[in-house]
Amino acid sequence: MSRPCAWSRSRTLTRDRHHQPEVDLSWHVASITLDNLDELPKRCRTCVYWELSDHLGKQARDFGSTEFEKEAWVSGVLLEWGSCGKIVHVQGAPAGYVMYAPPSAVPRAADMPTGPVSADAVLLTTMQVLPEFSGEGLGRMLAQAVVKDLTRRGVKAVEVFGDARPGTEPSCVIPAEFLRGVGFKTIRPHPRWPRLRMELRAAMTWKEDVEAALEQILGTVTIPLQSAPPIERQVIPAR
Repeated sequence: MSRPCAWSRSRTLTRDRHHQPEVDLSWHVASITLDNLDELPKRCRTCVYWELSDHLGKQARDFGSTEFEKEAWVSGVLLEWGSCGKIVHVQGAPAGYVMYAPPSAVPRAADMPTGPVSADAVLLTTMQVLPEFSGEGLGRMLAQAVVKDLTRRGVKAVEVFGDARPGTEPSCVIPAEFLRGVGFKTIRPHPRWPRLRMELRAAMTWKEDVEAALEQILGTVTIPLQSAPPIERQVIPAR
């Protein structure tokens, strides 16, 4: 099992001294564990769209056990594979998260019309940034954190099912337009659920470009040193 890792940055944005004071924006990215799982937005903490097959997901909702099932899934993936998500904090407050896993650990992937996921890829399942932190580039930062982690672990590529027609409300599926904007390329077109891919060797160049752009735009940046198939499990009613 991979050791959870964390990395952080402090960004200083200098404005015109006659109009606005200097603003310090700090953020911290850490691996999702059972200890910080409850920091996910409540809606996401109880969502098992990707973690359970359709019929088991319905049972979990009927029994009121989705929170337990989410925790069981994260626990299993951490034990068998390692880190499967990142959470970003801004000024100490949870601001967004991303999750990913081997395709064999994601039952919903088998139901997607543009599957299956390539054998050499890890599946990026979902990403959310809280509305109050939108427009700060946190989605790109989370994508960068995934690239950093999986490249270090020797993964060749990341694939993801995108939503070509996202609504205005948060969804379990990441908008395809956003994915293309951070470097993913469509490999299986679909009017609603395209499958996209990012080669991680190429992604490292993209990551370095993003870092350089952030440094140029936002000022100083400081980085401290620092395949088995899914198991169908019985849903247990909440007590």
